[in-house]
Amino acid sequence: MKHWFKSIENDATGTSYPLDKVIAELNFDADGLIPVIAQDEKSKKVLMFAWMSKESLDETLRTGKMCYWSRSRQGLWRKGSSSGHSQTVKSIAADCDGDVLLAEVSQVGFACHTRRHSCFYLRFWEDKVTLIE
Repeated sequence: MKHWFKSIENDATGTSYPLDKVIAELNFDADGLIPVIAQDEKSKKVLMFAWMSKESLDETLRTGKMCYWSRSRQGLWRKGSSSGHSQTVKSIAADCDGDVLLAEVSQVGFACHTRRHSCFYLRFWEDKVTLIE
């Protein structure tokens, strides 16, 4: 954990920090990426897990549309640019260590490439896995 996140643990609710300062303190991995969870703003259902680079985070904050980093294509992945299944950002939060982001989004269409609302459609329970969506 970076020292900065530890240093603000006891700050009062409502305390604000400059956006560029917080982004500079985020814990991007050795590849310059940070995990991000996309959550439906209304239902709070987890829609998907992906990665962001600083560039994709900057674009997301600038445009209000989710932009991820595609590890397979090694480039920006503007959610919905080809499918039309876009995500409008409602809020982005960092966890207490600054190493994971949570994006609350308004989802248009499907979040998953399998044409499901969520990528988390396989439920493990006891001795089986069930499709739940």
